[in-house]
Amino acid sequence: MKTLISSLLSIAIAALSMPASASEAPAPHDRAEAVGIIADMRRVVADDGVERLEKVRIGGIDQWVSIRGSDRRNPVLLMLHGGPGWVAMPTSWYFQRGWEEYFTVVQWDQRGAGKTYAANDPEKVAPTMTRERMLADAEEMVAWLRKEFGKEKIFVLGHSWGSYLGLELAQRRPEWLHAYIGIGQISNAPESERRGWAWTLQQAQRDGNAQAIAELEALAPYAQGSAAVALDSLFKQRKWLNHYGGMVHNRSGGDAEAAAIKLSPEYSDLDVAGVWKGNDFSMQHLLADVLTLDMTTVRKLDTPLFLFLGRHDHNVSSALAAEWFETVKAPQKRLVWFEQSAHEVMNEEPGKTLVTLVQRVRPIAERAGDVAP
Repeated sequence: MKTLISSLLSIAIAALSMPASASEAPAPHDRAEAVGIIADMRRVVADDGVERLEKVRIGGIDQWVSIRGSDRRNPVLLMLHGGPGWVAMPTSWYFQRGWEEYFTVVQWDQRGAGKTYAANDPEKVAPTMTRERMLADAEEMVAWLRKEFGKEKIFVLGHSWGSYLGLELAQRRPEWLHAYIGIGQISNAPESERRGWAWTLQQAQRDGNAQAIAELEALAPYAQGSAAVALDSLFKQRKWLNHYGGMVHNRSGGDAEAAAIKLSPEYSDLDVAGVWKGNDFSMQHLLADVLTLDMTTVRKLDTPLFLFLGRHDHNVSSALAAEWFETVKAPQKRLVWFEQSAHEVMNEEPGKTLVTLVQRVRPIAERAGDVAP
């Protein structure tokens, strides 16, 4: 009898989980349903949690931020996305959820990118798309966060292009930062470009890829001196660098990351449709200038320095960043290698990224008393 009852209960439970008809496909049926599922799974329900998506007036325009964390008393961590224009907010649903238990995490769509691009008139914003204005925006954002959360200091994490902004902040406002964390750290951009081109050509030669070899050799001499690389030459180099895993280890380009944007709970259909317009807009105005940067003149910081480097990063040379790291003096510094990553460390090794943030970075805030009790 017990066996019969048990069997009947199993059948009933199975029936409840089945679709209304055998021909009806299970959810999600479209982007809205998929996004709803992700949003519900990552909803912040902790008693002292924070979950905000809003516009902030920075640099005279509305700029979008996502602020998430399990306890608003935790240290604030601001992530400065790469690109320029390669926003991190719409993929943060994948890599960031664990961070939110230990930090109040802020994703910010910078001027000319993502939701901020969509919220403003591009023609009016275009004249302001300069490195100086972007850095001033970053300073304003840090100042706003310190005031908004009553924090003397916050953490700043810069990825790729964002690592330029972050390193400049660390120099200009060390008293505002617990520490600076660089991922895909820019050091000597022209030399990084030369090394990336040489590595990519070597991969193509090993592969016997005649088309890649011809296209890459046609770019020679590539990134000579400190002059900006023409964008059409850069894109040809990146096409093959991405193909051979120089951006995402053992994968071709950032296709998976780009597709993940479509599942972002922070992004409307309109935002998703416009994200690449913002990416192109930002690159057209800022990228050539970025590729002339030489940050190796920075030899001293007054705030702790952490570098999270992908061993296989040839998009922004991690080997070159490691060479620069050895020359820098800081109150505390640590370089952590991510052996299975290239340029997208937080997406490629999210577990190790979380553990490193918690074990190596957060203790600085703990010693300062800037954590939830």
